[in-house]
Amino acid sequence: MLKSVENLRKRKKTGGRRPQSRGRQIMQIDRYAAESQIGKEQKRIKQIRGTSIKISNIKAEYANVVDKTTKKIIKSKIIKSVKNKANRDYERRGILTKGSTIETEHGIATITSRPGQDGVINCILIK
Repeated sequence: MLKSVENLRKRKKTGGRRPQSRGRQIMQIDRYAAESQIGKEQKRIKQIRGTSIKISNIKAEYANVVDKTTKKIIKSKIIKSVKNKANRDYERRGILTKGSTIETEHGIATITSRPGQDGVINCILIK
């Protein structure tokens, strides 16, 4: 019988409990979502499978904004979160995700990176 990652503690067909064969491995540990917000720079380092690490943004103050007309990348301060396609509640709370629209010093931009996974906020300026 195959055991799935989420259901390590299965019951028998009769309803009796089956003894647990093993606990969760480090790669299977659940975590809270890294909901990036606007504020003074704060990052979290997560250990992932294969002795690698992921840096997630908890709070971010600046974003790398790409201006397509001048073809330059500018480090710009984030003023506020304007719109978030992922969740309407994120819009109200000011959480930054991929695809959300933010207002920067240089104008309105769309986030193209994943702040919770990449640890950096990259944007494209909207004209």
